[in-house]
Amino acid sequence: MSRTATATETAATVREPASILRVLRNPAATAESLESTALVLGAAVFVVGGVIAWISFLGRDLAIAGEGSLGQYVAIGSVAVTLLAFVLGRIALRRRADESDASGDALPGLETPGVKIHWFDLTAIAVAHAVIALLGWIGLSDLLERSFQGAVVFTLPGALLAGVAFAVTAYAVFLSSAHLTPMLLSFVLALFLVVGALASMLSASDPQWWQENLSALGMTDDISSLAFNVTLIIAGAIVTTIARYATASVPVTTAAEVRGRNIVRVGLILIGIFLACVGIFPVDRFFLVHNTVATGMAVVFAVVVIGLRWFIPSMPRVFILLGYVYVGVIAMLGVFFATGYYNLTAVELVAGVLIFSWIIVFLRSSGAMHTQPRAVPAA
Repeated sequence: MSRTATATETAATVREPASILRVLRNPAATAESLESTALVLGAAVFVVGGVIAWISFLGRDLAIAGEGSLGQYVAIGSVAVTLLAFVLGRIALRRRADESDASGDALPGLETPGVKIHWFDLTAIAVAHAVIALLGWIGLSDLLERSFQGAVVFTLPGALLAGVAFAVTAYAVFLSSAHLTPMLLSFVLALFLVVGALASMLSASDPQWWQENLSALGMTDDISSLAFNVTLIIAGAIVTTIARYATASVPVTTAAEVRGRNIVRVGLILIGIFLACVGIFPVDRFFLVHNTVATGMAVVFAVVVIGLRWFIPSMPRVFILLGYVYVGVIAMLGVFFATGYYNLTAVELVAGVLIFSWIIVFLRSSGAMHTQPRAVPAA
């Protein structure tokens, strides 16, 4: 075969970039088309959002942060943009999943064998994205306000900045929705908990709330109480979703292994339910129920961690030892609280970080186990 023929065949195998019309007709056909669709969506949101912002800002200068400011406008508008982009991302992924079913290819994203995504799962994840966008833009505007004290934003630059913020939000959320995997879901959970807790702490009407306990953030009637309780409820729903995907990746070959995996799954789902109940039942109005579910969450976590070596024998020993260390640290914190060395807020904060970090690492470890080949015993 001549070099000319080889070069011709090589050139023929080079795929030409898809046109915009072709991308819009099949937005999730390839990774390239999905990225292009996100860019087109961002551009459309920039134009529409910028025009609406320009009309809204006509005749006035804007503060960077605060009441009626550019930051407040962007934060509130980003909620609507986030929900729209998330829905469009799931629609694009659904079309790709339908095509995968027809061709027999593997399904992307959260489409895992043995686990079905429900509407309430997607609702909780979408709300988490919206809250992250809302609080993220508010925090950024407050930071810029402190950096440029006394500065104002004119109408046209304000409209352009709002359009850019909306475009960035739509681009990021669309790709997050379309590429939503269990690992990315765990990252969304961690980020959502951080921004929700910080927003509740910073907006608390009582600056000495930490002298009581972490649940004191949910006792008042101000915005901090709403932020705290909603954060716990949505986070609990996300934890139940993560629990199903984390255990679905665990390889099982015997009836005992299936039973052990189901026990771990139920335990993690209970942790998510108890976490949501902590937000549903504030401590000042439902003292007994609140403390019961909060204590139950810690007890279930300890049972799952201690019994993990028997529930899932194939789990890596390093991860099992890590769980023992976590339980030991939580028990030590309880002793510190009983002796008056730590207050309850410090114990709750550290224990919460340990529990959620363990769940995230469990998701990674079970996913790694799923990728490893395992010998099947002979019949």
